[in-house]
Amino acid sequence: MSIQVGQTLPDVEIRAIGDTIEQTHTGTLFAGRKVVMFAVPGAFTPTCSNRHLPGYVQHFGEFQARGIDVMCLAVNDAYVMQAWAVSQNVPHGLLMLADGNGAFTRSIGLELDGNAYGMGLRSRRFGLFADDGVVKLLQVEAPGEFRVSTAEAMLEAIG
Repeated sequence: MSIQVGQTLPDVEIRAIGDTIEQTHTGTLFAGRKVVMFAVPGAFTPTCSNRHLPGYVQHFGEFQARGIDVMCLAVNDAYVMQAWAVSQNVPHGLLMLADGNGAFTRSIGLELDGNAYGMGLRSRRFGLFADDGVVKLLQVEAPGEFRVSTAEAMLEAIG
């Protein structure tokens, strides 16, 4: 079962990619902040690279104006996430999270079995809004969909 609105996000070790690659914990990343985290099945994959991440790059300033930090999560290693951030011109402050072994993704129950596509364990495509680590909004895409986790959909849902 996946995490639900009202629950606290688990504290799991993760790699955060900003100016450097840093080992940290999700509890630290979400503490005392309003955060939109969106997850993609994989860096450099078509929808993720052509639509999902670019939408958040385009609307990053709107989230900042509302006092909301933005984080992108994928079950990829930190070096892939770093290269993807560079290739997508991710602005300073939009944090890329590498969940290399899928520990965080599994802990919130939003893993995707991508074995049929040669991708192994991945994250389902979703967007969540958390305040001080408590989930206030969770929008999980149906298989093959890209509607409710877009930057525009999250901005509208948060209000």
